[in-house]
Amino acid sequence: MKKKKKNRTFGVIGLGTFGYHVARTLSQGGAEVIACDVDEEKVREVSEYVSLAYVLDATDAKALKESGIANVDTAVVSIGENIEASILIVVQLKELGVKEVVARAVNPLHGKVLEKLGVDRVVYPEKEMAIKVAHSLLVDELIEEIPIGEKHSLFEIKAFDFMLGKTLRELDIRRRFGVSVLAIKRGENLIVNPMGDEKILPGDILVVLGTTEQLSSMASQ
Repeated sequence: MKKKKKNRTFGVIGLGTFGYHVARTLSQGGAEVIACDVDEEKVREVSEYVSLAYVLDATDAKALKESGIANVDTAVVSIGENIEASILIVVQLKELGVKEVVARAVNPLHGKVLEKLGVDRVVYPEKEMAIKVAHSLLVDELIEEIPIGEKHSLFEIKAFDFMLGKTLRELDIRRRFGVSVLAIKRGENLIVNPMGDEKILPGDILVVLGTTEQLSSMASQ
């Protein structure tokens, strides 16, 4: 009998706009989530989505331990504005032995301190969102962007007009622009690793790998 895979467990500390949406999205994705905040109203708002929700001061090591967050796979510290509290909570989580800690930073200095404390991933939600918005303004056809490195991203784009009716071989996108076409979404169908003789049709959505500069160059055709 195949053993059922255990759901990943997360702790989300701080339920402002960022923390609330992280907790809710993780829960909707099937994860077990423990959420906490000092604000009772915020805890009440998220409680219908998560496994457990607590009103507590996460700078208190005892309260943090009793909440069960010490046992989660990943803890997300989404307190940004109160930098001192953010740092103290990260220290508490590390001392409690949490496997992975992700923390929100409000500026580069805050981020550097978090990295020095051993945070596994530092996120700058305002900066990342600003970059995504700017990229969408540069390329009208851009639907979604997933950064996968310092410069490269996976982009989901509507097929450009110059592509329509031509095959990938004719377009020669990789040589001309440095962009790799990984898949084509055509209605309900997904064509993964499409061949060179695949023709681009109206309504096609392409999943491509490249840089913003390469995508902008392609968009200017």
